[in-house]
Amino acid sequence: MRYHLVSLGCPKNTVDAQDMSLLLDAAGHQLVGDPAEADVLLVNTCGFIESARAESLRVLRELATNKYPAQRLVATGCLSQRDGAGLARQVPGLDGILGTRRWAEVLSLIEQLGRQRHVRGAVTLVGDPRAITSTGQAQGETQIPRAAIQGSSAYLKIADGCSAPCAFCAIPLIKGSLQSRPVREILEDARSLARQGIQEIILIAQDTTAYGRDRGETDGLPDLLDALLARVRQVPWVRLMYAYPQHISRRLIETMALHKHIVPYLDLPLQHAHPDTLRRMHRPADVDRVRTLIQDLRTAMPDIALRTSFIVGYPGETAYEFRALEAFAEEIRFDKVGVFTYSPEEGTIAFDLPNQVPEATKEERYHRLMSRQQAISLACNQAQVGRILDVLVEGQGEVEFAEPDRAQPGDPERQSSTLSIGRSYRDAPETDGLVLIESAIEPGQMVQIRITGAMEYDLVGVAPESKR
Repeated sequence: MRYHLVSLGCPKNTVDAQDMSLLLDAAGHQLVGDPAEADVLLVNTCGFIESARAESLRVLRELATNKYPAQRLVATGCLSQRDGAGLARQVPGLDGILGTRRWAEVLSLIEQLGRQRHVRGAVTLVGDPRAITSTGQAQGETQIPRAAIQGSSAYLKIADGCSAPCAFCAIPLIKGSLQSRPVREILEDARSLARQGIQEIILIAQDTTAYGRDRGETDGLPDLLDALLARVRQVPWVRLMYAYPQHISRRLIETMALHKHIVPYLDLPLQHAHPDTLRRMHRPADVDRVRTLIQDLRTAMPDIALRTSFIVGYPGETAYEFRALEAFAEEIRFDKVGVFTYSPEEGTIAFDLPNQVPEATKEERYHRLMSRQQAISLACNQAQVGRILDVLVEGQGEVEFAEPDRAQPGDPERQSSTLSIGRSYRDAPETDGLVLIESAIEPGQMVQIRITGAMEYDLVGVAPESKR
């Protein structure tokens, strides 16, 4: 059987998609890049916010419209878990639905579909999360690596689900409560990645700093990091993502500063900076404590790159509260910031809150905050000029230039040069900027690059031996 797989959404979804692919490949099925060549079409959906749901529906509908009668279309992932019945109504031609914690049953589902006579409008639903173990695997299945390799980097999932009470977030409705993976399984996956020559392991979860709390461990992440780094010393970079500020302990900061393989980078999803807004969000509202935490991080790791995300237009957000957020961003000067307009999610506490902010106001605040952050990001990048940074090269491209400048495309005076593309420790994949290197370097290498230029999001550099 040939299958085509599309994965949408965050890296955590990517891990689930690659694990489904591993199961199918091990059973002798073949992944194909062209949907027209597939017997089964799989879409690993995202259902986090409205724009993600819209994208998932668009992809499903396009595949459903173009599929031939014998093809089967299966929706998996977050939107399937959140609204499987709605998907069945909204996507004519959908044949199967698989919830988030039943991803390991993808093989049995498509084999079941293959045995069934095709009945138009009939949908096979598999989505009850109650029969799932703490690792997210179906009962009786052997361990599957919870990692997704992308180039020379790999996302390694250490937990699933979330127990945070955030009023705006639908993740607990989709993924369930926090379930930390056993240390032994994580270490086995990490060793496997190291043997494959991976240069960067990125630890992910809905909240990596909550790791172990479902087992009664109040500070389990430092112990996991110590154990992991003792076993994969050959991996140059270990990166932490999604570190919630209320769970960052003094010990975690010390552990990060101690181990040279842990890159000095941290993603702190703060969401806002006015105490009243944070209270309505059911988030920690002690902004001064956040200031102290950031100072502690920068004292322990002076070169640390800090990223955060903010939500603008949350219900009840006044002009004064938004200005406080702007002032906080200007004061702290994060290296990276993601700004999102509030998206009302049915089933969450915030969905029914009064004083919903008009869409036009949300957009205006989004652009104001992004414009302010662009100037900060540019200044942070300009401070890197002259430094020599380790850069993980991920690809190459051609850049065309003219000699003289008046030359037009196609003129013989125009020349092209190979540009290598990579990331420094300051940039997480698919999230942050790039380092553009003015020479051809084989992808997968970790090289030292002298930074010669800066833009709002990206850096430019050359090999230190270059005379440029």
